[in-house]
Amino acid sequence: MGFPSIDAEEVGNTGLFWLFLSYGYVLYYASNLISEGSDLLLLIPSMAGLVGGVVLPLLGAVPDGAIMLFSGLGDIETAQETLSVGVGALAGSTIMLLTIPWALSVYAGRVDIGLDGKPNYFGKPKLSPSNVNDFGDKTGVSISPEVKQGGTIMLVTLLPYFLIQGPALFIHGPTEDVAAGEKYWALAGLIICLSGFFAYLYMQVQASNKGMDRLQRVQVMKRLMQEGAVSLRGALRANIVEIEMKTKSNTRDAHGTTYGAVEVVDTSDTQPEINTNPPPEVRSILKDVLGEAFQHFDTDGNGTLSKKEVQIFLHDFHETIDDSEVEKIFDVLDVDRNGVVDFDEFIGACYYFIVHNEVKEAESDEKRASDFSTSTHKIMTKEAGGIFNEDDEGEEEEEVPEDILHLSPEEQQKAIKMRAFRMLTIGTGLVILFSDPMVDVMQEIAVRMGLSPFYVSFILAPLASNASEVIASQYYASKKTRKTVSVAFSALEGAAAMMNTFCLSIFMGLIYWRGLAWQYTAETIAIVMVELILSILVQREVMTMKWGLVAFSLFPLSLVLVATLEAYGFD
Repeated sequence: MGFPSIDAEEVGNTGLFWLFLSYGYVLYYASNLISEGSDLLLLIPSMAGLVGGVVLPLLGAVPDGAIMLFSGLGDIETAQETLSVGVGALAGSTIMLLTIPWALSVYAGRVDIGLDGKPNYFGKPKLSPSNVNDFGDKTGVSISPEVKQGGTIMLVTLLPYFLIQGPALFIHGPTEDVAAGEKYWALAGLIICLSGFFAYLYMQVQASNKGMDRLQRVQVMKRLMQEGAVSLRGALRANIVEIEMKTKSNTRDAHGTTYGAVEVVDTSDTQPEINTNPPPEVRSILKDVLGEAFQHFDTDGNGTLSKKEVQIFLHDFHETIDDSEVEKIFDVLDVDRNGVVDFDEFIGACYYFIVHNEVKEAESDEKRASDFSTSTHKIMTKEAGGIFNEDDEGEEEEEVPEDILHLSPEEQQKAIKMRAFRMLTIGTGLVILFSDPMVDVMQEIAVRMGLSPFYVSFILAPLASNASEVIASQYYASKKTRKTVSVAFSALEGAAAMMNTFCLSIFMGLIYWRGLAWQYTAETIAIVMVELILSILVQREVMTMKWGLVAFSLFPLSLVLVATLEAYGFD
């Protein structure tokens, strides 16, 4: 027996419980490493399209896929029995992602529904105290066109289930005969699964290259800056340069305004000209990324920031800037000399700083920045309630990774890339190493409880392999905007599509090459029904909390459906 070399059959009940917790935590930790590593790569512009289109969907399905693969290995008799663990993981993960985290995302992202039946995303507060406990039609979320399209794609990827399930309904007899009759149907299913998988990845890459994954990239930038994983310039500078390289340098609008890669041109002996006018696409991204931060630092709500508040903002985002540099920028932006800048001027200042400011490498500067950031962060947390988050008062501050923050933007990009690949490698290695023993543990739990392995893995496997998706969806939805709710729902739909293509292709391959039988009619019906119901629900313009509860109820109801169908003789 390979590592880890603990036989689940040889330990007592307590030992089996601890093995499940240990292996489950390792798989949970590994899935988080994979998720975090993929998110970091989104900050690398040259890789963002590939990462958003291929890496994120593929690696997100690796933990489930590994469990399914190892469930069908070993001798044929044992593999046919443990295959139920893999099917349970497939059904449990697919149904769980589309029910529990979906409903929780509706709950976290809900806002008041206006008299016109539309979510009120511009209200203050967005969720009225009188509606906090509402679970009917008074609160809900908006369903974007992207989410509707994702529901349709999810339905299309169900085709392989029908292909393998058709013959499974009519082929009866010993398991060997069923497996032989299904073999070439499984091959056809495998081809369709892989075709659907690559078609889905192609669509994702195309969408990413067209900037359609911008919402997700923006949210990743905001989250990583909030967590202190990267500085303002480390997150944005490479993306700005990439955008400016795609546009014609020094193109002019109708008024002769210069856009593109900004140069500091000497117009006098010592004073350079400061260009704070970013190209439209860059300005739009900066507004999306920094809009919430501006609102939080604008403590009096008058739509402006003072010179000191801008400096505090930069220091809280782990940037060092001299007083003289701030004075120089304000001299250009603050035309009426009233000592404040509005949001558009603030975006221009950030653009100039991101593009031009050099890293202060002196040790004294680092110490001064650290001390200043610590003190001002406490002030702003108290006054503004935290950056990007209205509800983080009282939370402990996260320790900032100093090894990255004091590097130049270019060095930060290299460090981010190395850290991302390290996290992806370790995470994938842990998944491969611990999925096989996890299958054995769930199989043994089922034996000792006298249950089908399907039910055990249906409930337990998603806890380990899909926790990162659940956490991420809650993070995005809790921002209570149309965009972030769309990101949360689209990620869950994408995970389901990967289950229907990449993960199901593993089963099709096992059935074809290993001679195993697909005898899971009840489970297939449950998966198809849940995805069908949810794809219908997302065609609505608004999903109220009532329909969120309906989605939540589909998880236990699917278990009841499987048990009922099996009781009536389905497989």
